[in-house]
Amino acid sequence: MTGTVMAADPSGPRQAHLRLLRLHLTSRGTPNGLALLAGCAALLRLVLYLHGFRGDGAAGRQTLLLIECAAASVVAVAARNPFGESELATGRLLPPLRLSAALLLSAAAVAALALGATGAGLPGGGAGLLRDVAGLVGIGLLTAAALGGSLAWAGPLTYTVVAEFALVEGWQTPWTWPARPAHDAGAWWCAGLAFAAGAAVIAVRGARDTAGEA
Repeated sequence: MTGTVMAADPSGPRQAHLRLLRLHLTSRGTPNGLALLAGCAALLRLVLYLHGFRGDGAAGRQTLLLIECAAASVVAVAARNPFGESELATGRLLPPLRLSAALLLSAAAVAALALGATGAGLPGGGAGLLRDVAGLVGIGLLTAAALGGSLAWAGPLTYTVVAEFALVEGWQTPWTWPARPAHDAGAWWCAGLAFAAGAAVIAVRGARDTAGEA
C-alpha cells in the first residue's frame, strides 16, 4: 500500500519518502514512544528535584542508569510492528526506514533526558548520558532482533543489572561503560560498537516478531 502511495504521490519522491517515513514511524507506535520518553524525562526531573544526585556517587549513577534503561527500552520495543511490515511493497526502502526510525527515536531519547536534566549536575554530564543511552539502545535493538520487539526490554534490563553491580564493585572493564568515567575512550568504543551493531542488525533483519514477514 505504501509503495502505491509513493508511486502516485504527485509532490515528488522526496515528499513521498518523508510521508513513508512518517507512516513507518506511526506504525511503530512512535507517538506513544515519544510520550513514554517524555515520561522518562519527567521522572528524571522529579528525582533530581526531590533527591538530586550527589556528585558521581554510585547511588546517583545507579538511579540515572535505571532511567536510561527505561528510555532505551522504549526505543528498542518500537522496532516491533504487530501488524507486519507493509513497507515490503517499497522494495529496498525497508532497511533505511528501520534505521531512520531507530536513529530518530535514539536521538529523541537522549534529547528528552538531557532536557529533563537541564540545570542539574548529572553524573558524567551530557557526554556520559549520550554514551550510556546509545549503548543501552544498541543492546535493546540486538535483543529485538534476537527475541522480538516485545522482549526488547530484557536486554537493556539485564545489562543494567550487571552495570549496577559494576558500579558498586568498581569494575574497570570498558564493557560495563556506565561504570567508567565519561571521558574513558574504551567505554566509548564499547558503547559505540553496541549501538552500531544494534542499528545495523535491526536495519537489515528487523525485530524477530515482524521479520518473519520481511
